[in-house]
Amino acid sequence: MADIDKRGAFSRRGLLKAAVTGVTILSAATLLEACGAAPAPKSSASGGSAETGQDTGKDIELLRVALPGSLSNLYPGQESGILNYYVAAICMEGLVGVDSSGAIVPALASKVERTSPTTYVYTIRDDAKFHDGSPVTADDILHSIEMARDAKVSPSTASYWANLDEAAKSGVNEITLTSKTADEAFGWIPSNVDALWIAPKTAWEKAKNQIGTAQSPLVGSGPYKVTEFAPDSHVELARVDTWRGARPKVAKIRFEFIADDNTRLLAWKANKADMSLNVPLAQARQWEAAPGTRVVYAADRSYAGLTFNVTAKPFDDVRVRKAIAHAVNRDAIVKNILHGRGQVATALSTPEQFGGLWTPEQAAKELAAIPQYAYDLEQAKKELAQSSVPNGFTASLSYPNTGPHLGTAALAFAADLKKIGITLDVKELPIEQWLAELNTFPPLSYMWYFNTTGDPGELANWFLGEGNPAKYANDGITDTLAKAGSESDPARRAALLIEAQTAQAADAAYLPLWWGQSAIALSSAVGVRDYTSYTLLTDWPEHLYAAK
Repeated sequence: MADIDKRGAFSRRGLLKAAVTGVTILSAATLLEACGAAPAPKSSASGGSAETGQDTGKDIELLRVALPGSLSNLYPGQESGILNYYVAAICMEGLVGVDSSGAIVPALASKVERTSPTTYVYTIRDDAKFHDGSPVTADDILHSIEMARDAKVSPSTASYWANLDEAAKSGVNEITLTSKTADEAFGWIPSNVDALWIAPKTAWEKAKNQIGTAQSPLVGSGPYKVTEFAPDSHVELARVDTWRGARPKVAKIRFEFIADDNTRLLAWKANKADMSLNVPLAQARQWEAAPGTRVVYAADRSYAGLTFNVTAKPFDDVRVRKAIAHAVNRDAIVKNILHGRGQVATALSTPEQFGGLWTPEQAAKELAAIPQYAYDLEQAKKELAQSSVPNGFTASLSYPNTGPHLGTAALAFAADLKKIGITLDVKELPIEQWLAELNTFPPLSYMWYFNTTGDPGELANWFLGEGNPAKYANDGITDTLAKAGSESDPARRAALLIEAQTAQAADAAYLPLWWGQSAIALSSAVGVRDYTSYTLLTDWPEHLYAAK
């Protein structure tokens, strides 16, 4: 996620660190060469399990994964792009994790008991070991929590722990976390999809609290350990014998940092790859046409939308914001720019984050009840005519070079804005520069956010809470979110989150544009079972197999 913490500091969770093209950044573009198998005839599909053939039962000796960006640090607490999360997911665990449906599941804690609205008791597994063979202890976990809360050690995620009152050892294999206030989202914090990655206390000390560097790579309790890391080049991982779970079929993984889409496509066509994630939609037909290729699409819980700084002129005028909202043809963007591989966003929450309460289809219907601004240029003109700038104005909108489709969409609605008297200067920026600009709260900005948890309030709480990127304040919404935070009933909590987003829609501080999808390409040499938008945040290699 891209994130602004409660102090207003910007971090990058869920955003790629460096250049990548394509519609989503669910993952890397993954290139692998497994078993030297020759490609089979092409097939393609939309959705589904992505199984490409019968499981041979054999190991995949080497899985080559090409990431569409570079990593300079593997520890998400230090560098929190979504790619860092995917690498760390198979190395380090939290007290809890996430399953393929987006639900919280046990990880290093075999059991979690919420004994009061603010008290969580975690029973630590007695069979968990770190990569060095040492047992995972409560002391190791408490030290990792201390490091996670330290803004110098974990600058990208430390603020997520702001509601923690105390972390204490309450038994030989037991830890109790106490929050300052009751908050249903707190249960996600000690997970490796949110803000906790557990390493031995000795590893933290040896690394001088700089875990994740080339000199001190990740050490954890997951199914893989880092064997080599060259920042901005590659990282290699090997399957370990200390893992207590199912033995993955992939023996070794090598992540190559390859930012250029054309280079990845050429490698695929040269039969040097068996799998690729984040297939750019602009190239999707070329990938689908490649021999032995099946492209599978899935929602990735991403949100793209416009943010209006409601304290900056002319966006402090709600009629200006509504004029822009009516001038953006979101249906056309999804159809023509995303090639149908996405969904018009009607809210800040994404449908896939209501698991256990609603299916994504049911959630989409519930979220559609939030008031929308239909594409209507005449209404847009009327709104602008009654605003503080009836004769129009000029504004700028930047987008990251990692998301060219954002720029294409901006140029499309800029043409319509021109018709009502608003000139939009669209510019591409290197992602680091774009992120820096967002930290200045520009008058108009894009947000491209990737939810990592299954909490339906993940984005809404940030966008509508203190320190939000729109500088938007609404006492009624604040009260509603406070009720949602302490509401344990999923249905009532969902209703409160929708109520808050409905109130925001009237003020149009944010204009949701679309919820995205990711695309993966598979060759006949590799299959993947039960692939969902959450798979890459789990022990994802266990879903892969050598196919025939």
